Amino acid sequence: MIDFETMSILVVDDMKSMRLTIRKMLRNLNIGKMLRFAENGKAGLEVLKESPCDLAIIDWNMPVMNGSQMLTELRQNKTLRDMPVIMVTAENERDIVSEVAEHEIDAYLLKPLTLAALDKKIKTVVHAVNNPDEATRHVLKAREYEEAGDLVRAIEQIRLALKYKPSASRILRKLGLLHFDINKPAIGEKCLLKAISVNNQDTMSRDHLAKYYVKKKDYKRAQKIYLEILRLSKRHFGTATQLGETMLTNGYRMEALELFAKIIGASKRNSVLREKIISTCLENHETDFAVRLMEDSLKENPSNYELMYKAGMVYYDAGDLDKALSYFRNIDSQKKGDVAAKLQIARIHYVNRRILEADDYLRQVLRLDPKNKDALSLRQEF
Repeated sequence: MIDFETMSILVVDDMKSMRLTIRKMLRNLNIGKMLRFAENGKAGLEVLKESPCDLAIIDWNMPVMNGSQMLTELRQNKTLRDMPVIMVTAENERDIVSEVAEHEIDAYLLKPLTLAALDKKIKTVVHAVNNPDEATRHVLKAREYEEAGDLVRAIEQIRLALKYKPSASRILRKLGLLHFDINKPAIGEKCLLKAISVNNQDTMSRDHLAKYYVKKKDYKRAQKIYLEILRLSKRHFGTATQLGETMLTNGYRMEALELFAKIIGASKRNSVLREKIISTCLENHETDFAVRLMEDSLKENPSNYELMYKAGMVYYDAGDLDKALSYFRNIDSQKKGDVAAKLQIARIHYVNRRILEADDYLRQVLRLDPKNKDALSLRQEF
């Protein structure tokens, strides 16, 4: 049993002023005897490993390790996984809604915090921990059976939990995953579909379902689900991109490009992700789509010379030498010592029979790199 006055609380927030504010509020509410603090999720985990707490109040947005990542680590740790967590966020972001559906967040608070809201949330959470309902009791019993390897009894306990909470997506999801574990995928699929139908924000059930469809090579259904996920959450870009790549290599061209377009739109200006998609498209000969992405990226970040060079090479290979030349000249004007761009300019001039211009750029290359084999080879061709 957790006692309000003597409980231990961990407060995790990257802003010192916020940590001090929460401490003052807890003192005013006479809640908690032992207060601990951390400035990010990684530091918070270290505190808990040394000394577990009764409750954690965690900020959503933090450097090094954010609240979502810390929560994932907590729920995977057998010692810490049952600790109640209150998540604090600056705004009612869509991701925190889906996070509630995916993980055991006990409550969340919106900034700016008020004394009344903090008091109510803590008391509600602690009351639920001290007085678990019947569904929770069965879920915990099911976990014991699962960890002991008795999946049949684990399923029995989950079914009993559903009698008390028939519309709980987490419990339905668990029932589905247990049926996958006992090699009854048809029932597992049915349970995951039910979980989604009762909780439209449940991206985790969708993710499991999509991976099942990928395993069956039902790529169209998997793509449809990931399009739904991307409308709800910003945390599944990696797996969605991997699915797009798989679809491209298996002949589902239009569906893959539709998925890539959705990822690009949802990820805003995630340059790393965009360049991954560009590379995937180029490797699979989707040149037009890749070029559009490169041009959009260069408008947003005109100093990305590595991407600019790649765009120039795409146009060079496609035979559009004027367009390629414009990219290489842009690099050369901004990076005077870029040997690769100078060499490509020399090649284009040579192809266009502008020998003097080609020779001028080759001399520039050889001044920078006297043993450059490509430049020496091209000069021999003159």
